[in-house]
Amino acid sequence: MQIPVLTTPRLVLRGFEAADWDAFAELNTDAAVRRWLGGAVLSREQTWSQMETILGQWALRGYGLFAVELGGRFAGRVGILHPADWPEPELAWIIAAPLWGNGLATEAAMCVRDWMFANFAPERLVSYILPENARSRRVAEKLGAVRDGAIVLRGFGSDVWVHPRPGMGVAV
Repeated sequence: MQIPVLTTPRLVLRGFEAADWDAFAELNTDAAVRRWLGGAVLSREQTWSQMETILGQWALRGYGLFAVELGGRFAGRVGILHPADWPEPELAWIIAAPLWGNGLATEAAMCVRDWMFANFAPERLVSYILPENARSRRVAEKLGAVRDGAIVLRGFGSDVWVHPRPGMGVAV
């Protein structure tokens, strides 16, 4: 399994490594972050299982979530989330709360969006965003996404934001 390394002016996006466990576990115990991901904080063991799932999706689909590094330190995860019960691939982002407001989610998500369209050409690429998550809505808008209805996934109602293909309009 070969996970590419993507770079932006400030970030390195790469596959998860065992060395990410502590920082990822810290992110998953932050109530401000987890509020937008179902609310429940995750234990270290649950975080390890989540890392296994993330790496498994790369093996099964050829794409997935990247660990995000800023200045050589773990800053979050951004990439394509597409579990078996998701109707289409989702461009998803989580940045550590102390780093919010610096454009990191937008920068990383734009890089991944462009990579995904260039390498896999999905019919649609979406983001599922809780309606009250104003920060994620702003990221989606900065990426040129438009809202196209709503969906219930795993008991949570989310707005569906459809991302444009680079250089093209949005396929809704």
